Amino acid sequence: MMFYLIYFAIIMIIPLYAQSKVRSAYSKYSQVYSTSGMTGAEVARKILDENGLYNVAVEETPGHLSDHYDPTAKTVRLSTDNYYGHSVAGTAVAAHEVGHAIQDAKDYNFMRVRHSLVPVANFGSNMSWVFVLIGIFAQMSNLLLLGIVLMAAGVLFQLVTLPVEFDASKRAMQQIEALGIVSTDEYGQARKVLNAAALTYVAAAAVAVFELLRLVLIYTGMQRSDD
Repeated sequence: MMFYLIYFAIIMIIPLYAQSKVRSAYSKYSQVYSTSGMTGAEVARKILDENGLYNVAVEETPGHLSDHYDPTAKTVRLSTDNYYGHSVAGTAVAAHEVGHAIQDAKDYNFMRVRHSLVPVANFGSNMSWVFVLIGIFAQMSNLLLLGIVLMAAGVLFQLVTLPVEFDASKRAMQQIEALGIVSTDEYGQARKVLNAAALTYVAAAAVAVFELLRLVLIYTGMQRSDD
């Protein structure tokens, strides 16, 4: 009973809390004008050039907080607000995505592992619930176990994502400080934005782990029933 209380708290409360934190932090600091006067695109380009990554492009991408780094295209893509905006939040997000580009250039171990897990995790997330549901409703423990194994690949991807995101934020903060892109006050504000964003990854990993544990408990219960 206690496990299920914790389970429901994690899958319902923590993700909502994480989303509210990131929305609050981004909304607040997207209204704070960066004293450097640089747009997110300019911040990204400056950090890339300072690290010798002249081959990495910076592009605008549609959507809200759709910012990401594409390792295949070697491109940092920033949402419209962050690409053209001059806010502290936009500076933090742009620097974070460049952090991923730096990881890629330095062949960062966890990033390489995460990239290799993408096809497996995608297949697992798409197919796992098919086997899980059939296994549970048909009381076929072997199919349920197959679903659990497939889901475990997705959980592993979520867990490996954590050090990748934390390290990208660390690199971002180091770069904007070393290059004088933000003031002392803005440094703390940028950190708050990135910490809030990191919480969403922690929440996603926690939900994935507890969902996997719940299915493992169902599977072990089936095994005992079979015995």
